[in-house]
This record gives sequence, C-alpha cells and structure tokens, in this order.
Amino acid sequence: MATHITDECINCGACEPECPNEAISEGDEIYVIDPKLCTECVGFHDYEACQAVCPVECCVPDPNHREEESTLIARAREIHPGKDFGANFPSRFKKADG
Repeated sequence: MATHITDECINCGACEPECPNEAISEGDEIYVIDPKLCTECVGFHDYEACQAVCPVECCVPDPNHREEESTLIARAREIHPGKDFGANFPSRFKKADG
C-alpha cells in the first residue's frame, strides 16, 4: 500500500465513494485504507481519487510502503477479474513519464 490516511482526517467521508476498489472505510476515529485493496487507482485513473477529493489533503503516499506500477495493476486485476484493463490502462506512473 502506498496510500494511507493521516491523523489529520476530519472524518468527512469524501474519499470513500471515490475509491474504485472499495478500499476505504470508516475507522474508529478516521477513515482507513485497506492495503490489500489499494491500487493507488492504477487501472482506473491517472491520479489517486482519494487525494483529489480530500479537503484536508490527508490521503498521502506512505513512504514505508512503496509499490511499483506492476504490483498495483496486478492487484487491480486480481480484485476485478472481469475487467479488461488492457495494456494502456490509466496510471499516474505513466503520467509522470510524460
């Protein structure tokens, strides 16, 4: 998992419906991201949707859990076996290569 929600979360819930993998849920005090479901939106967007909608910018990369694009798209394919991602799937990694 390369994205996590920090303690600055205001528990607004804006991020939860944006996640294409349903990886975000309400925790005891703040929203949390399930690392087994997070793909950093690889395969769906060229940006992380939770970051894009967070009003306090608390959905951030976790420097202790970096993952490569290949790992993230493999996870997306496993979570969504019926979806055809093709070879040209959306990814912020490709956007960065620019």
